[in-house]
Amino acid sequence: MNRRDFHYDLPEELIAQTPINRREQSRLLYLNRHTGETSHRRFFMLPELLRSGDCLVLNDSRVLPARLLGRKESGGAVEALLLREMQSPAATKSAAMSWECMVRPGKKIRPGTKLIFGDGEMTALVTGVTEGGNRHVQFSYDGEFREVLERIGKMPLPPYIHEKLEDSERYQTVYSKISGSSAAPTAGLHFTNELLGDIRARGVEICNITLHVGLGTFRPVKADVIEEHRMHAEYFILSDETAEKVNRTKAGGGRIIAVGTTVCRTLESCSDENGTVAAYSGSTDIFIYPGYVFKCIDGLITNFHLPESTLIMLVSAFAGRENVLRAYGEAIGERYRFYSFGDAMIII
Repeated sequence: MNRRDFHYDLPEELIAQTPINRREQSRLLYLNRHTGETSHRRFFMLPELLRSGDCLVLNDSRVLPARLLGRKESGGAVEALLLREMQSPAATKSAAMSWECMVRPGKKIRPGTKLIFGDGEMTALVTGVTEGGNRHVQFSYDGEFREVLERIGKMPLPPYIHEKLEDSERYQTVYSKISGSSAAPTAGLHFTNELLGDIRARGVEICNITLHVGLGTFRPVKADVIEEHRMHAEYFILSDETAEKVNRTKAGGGRIIAVGTTVCRTLESCSDENGTVAAYSGSTDIFIYPGYVFKCIDGLITNFHLPESTLIMLVSAFAGRENVLRAYGEAIGERYRFYSFGDAMIII
C-alpha cells in the first residue's frame, strides 16, 4: 500500500494545544468497524458501550520528565531527550546509566562531548552515534536516576503542541504507575478514577499491561510503500494476571477492548492464532497495517492520529481504511479536537 493512501487534511486550529478542564468531558466518536456507522457522545458515556463480561486493558506506563536542558562543558546550550534505556536502572549511588537520546544541536554533539545538566547535578558523556543519528549518552549523578530526573527534567510534549502545559499530571493517565515512557499513551488520558469505577460496576474486568512509549511513535513513515517501513521497538510487560483475565474473558465470550494502540500492539504481539495470550516481557516492533488479521482485540479506544502515520494505519487495519477516513472527515466537520490532548474514538 502507498503512504498517501492514509493522508487527510486537518485544519491547524483543530490540533488541541491544551487539555480540557475535565478529562471525561472530551468528545467520543463511536465507529462500528463492520458497518461504518458512526455516532457522537462524550467520554463519560463510555460505560454505555461496554457490556458485562468485557475486559478493558490499560497501559499503566508513566511518562518520564525525559527532556533535559543543559550545556556543553566547552560552552553552548544543549537539549537531550531520553528515548531508550541502554542499561539496567538497578545502580544507585554515583551511578552511570546509558540511554539512547535525541540531541540538539545534533551535528555539534560528537562522541567524547561532555554535557552538564541541572547546575552539575547530572553530567553526561556522549559515547556513540546510532545509525539514525541519535546519540548514546552515559549519565553520571549522585542518588537514584529517576529521582534526579524528576528534579531537573521537563515533560517531553509532542512537537505539534506549542502551548505550555500548566499541570504536568494532565499528560499522565490517572492509573499510570511504572515510569519509562517518552510520550503518553494518550487514549487513556480521558479516564478518571470515578469513570473506571462506573465501568467496573457494569461487570467489566479491568487489567493492565505496561508498554513504554518511545518518541518513535511520532516518527513519520518516509517510505512510499508502507511495507518497507521499519517500526521502532518498545519495551513491554504482560503479566500472568493480565494474561489470565484476558484469556478468561475470551473463553467466556466477552470482548477485549484495548485502550490505545500501545495496548493493541502488546496484546497482538503476545497472542497465538486463537487469540490466547501468554505472559511475556520484552520488546515489540510489530507493524500493523491493512491486511493484518487481528487475533486478540475486539474493540479499540484511541485518539485521532496524524496523517500517514503508523497509528492511523493500525486503526485502518482494524476498522477499514475507508471507514476510518470517512469517520475522520466527519470528526473534522464536527470540529473535534485532534491528537494528544484531543478527543477520542471507540471502534467496536
